[in-house]
Amino acid sequence: MERIPILRMGNFLLVTIQVDMHDQLAMTLQDDLTNAIANYGSRGVLIDISSLEIVDSFIGRMLANISGMARILDAQTVLVGMQPAVAITLVELGMSMPGVKTALNVEAGMDLLRELVSAHRMETGDDDSEV
Repeated sequence: MERIPILRMGNFLLVTIQVDMHDQLAMTLQDDLTNAIANYGSRGVLIDISSLEIVDSFIGRMLANISGMARILDAQTVLVGMQPAVAITLVELGMSMPGVKTALNVEAGMDLLRELVSAHRMETGDDDSEV
């Protein structure tokens, strides 16, 4: 079965989608990613979709679901590398993707993820020093 690799970088997980997403692959990624967050106690997830030229409504919902599930598991999610055509398509489909944070590239996404995790630690009083 085809799987998308999930790389662990300290308290963060990095997912780079470099294949065309189909429904079953998106569902497998959702399961694999939520399991990885729980198993590693990850505080942040960065999903790079810069290779995706097309995102349909199902894939958009799955990305939003992944972000929501990560929040429930106490992890922040940032989506990076969205192509302009993908953004236009999602807006035309009426997809708002609530709760999904975005950045232009991986570097900006990692900076945003660090800020989000740090702000969350301040709000909750969590003293987890490894960010």
